[in-house]
Amino acid sequence: MESQANVIGVSMVKFEKPGRNEPYEIMASKAIRGALADAGIDLQEVNQAYASYVYGDSTCGQSALYLVGMTGIPIINVNNNCSSGSTALYMARQAVESGAADCVLAFGFEEMKPGVIGDNWTDRTSPFQWLNNSFEELNPDLPDGPIALKVFGAAGLEYLKKYDAKADIFGKVALKSRKHAVNNPYSLFTQELQLAEVLDSPIVYPGLTKFMACPPTCGAAAVIVCSDRFAKKHNIHKSVKIVAQSMTTDKPDSIEDNLHLVGAGMTARAAKEVYEKSGVSPEEVDVIELHDCFTPNEVITYEALGLCGEGEASKLITDGDNTYGGKYVINPSGGLMSKGHPLGATGLAQCTELVWHLRGDAGDRQVEDARLALQHNLGLGGACVVTLYEKG
Repeated sequence: MESQANVIGVSMVKFEKPGRNEPYEIMASKAIRGALADAGIDLQEVNQAYASYVYGDSTCGQSALYLVGMTGIPIINVNNNCSSGSTALYMARQAVESGAADCVLAFGFEEMKPGVIGDNWTDRTSPFQWLNNSFEELNPDLPDGPIALKVFGAAGLEYLKKYDAKADIFGKVALKSRKHAVNNPYSLFTQELQLAEVLDSPIVYPGLTKFMACPPTCGAAAVIVCSDRFAKKHNIHKSVKIVAQSMTTDKPDSIEDNLHLVGAGMTARAAKEVYEKSGVSPEEVDVIELHDCFTPNEVITYEALGLCGEGEASKLITDGDNTYGGKYVINPSGGLMSKGHPLGATGLAQCTELVWHLRGDAGDRQVEDARLALQHNLGLGGACVVTLYEKG
């Protein structure tokens, strides 16, 4: 590593339901301007930019950034499914740490359609074909359906059976997330739920109800990463350090069971690499934003990140160790379940939330004395990015 990577500016726009949003380039340009203002720098000082999105033609990143300014810098468009935002951040960090750039912008955005995500290209092999094939082999008795619903639904059912857990743990996680979101003005949903509401809401797939699934949303977020040299030159003192980061993809074990099919193995390997690189143990982490596209995935991820032992997520939930006053505060933003999940923006919005906590800028949802923050962003298909941040 030639240089430490520091986050010096973050911003996001409030996520909205499809149809209520501004055009992607407007949302993105607002987030970019916000991050620049937060960092106290001008676009002219940015050396490179990485734009993350899933639903859009090539060079949408240029279309968005050009509204802020046309400075001639490299702009790289990133599409890595639901982990696109963290992939852009991963590349920005690499550019800074390698010395290739002193100041890099990562921004993400998404304009989504209402309803369940489906294939846009039906005249060619789907990137989810291998997932579909594996799902069918693992679950001959489960019905077909949209890929995300069926793989996360099956994973939830397998978790309950494997560890003899009660199905209401998924509902309890939803309650926790909604309770956190009450204090987040950027969240789509800000009203608390009751357990009966979650469990009795319409079934969207065996093992999953409506309130166990995140909503499709539109939004944007932006993050500015710089070197120590750049921060010193510009007299920036509120930076947050990227202590360690790891990105993993699937291995053969991904097709062995339903838990691995939704990324448990990728998550565990990425987390292990981050802990080893940083010398930090999971017990030292104060605040976490993890990829809760479905509440079963949050439960599975507790164990994959090493926040508790195998099969111990139920105890962690029952003991309140996933919320304020417990061992960890997990998804203080309300998570994807409450805030929404505009694919290209999600990872950068997670980063934004954690940076606010480490700087003490999270308002009524502030995690007291937060020093270390962990981020988990997962995309089927697949990729997983885990990032550890430290207060500057």
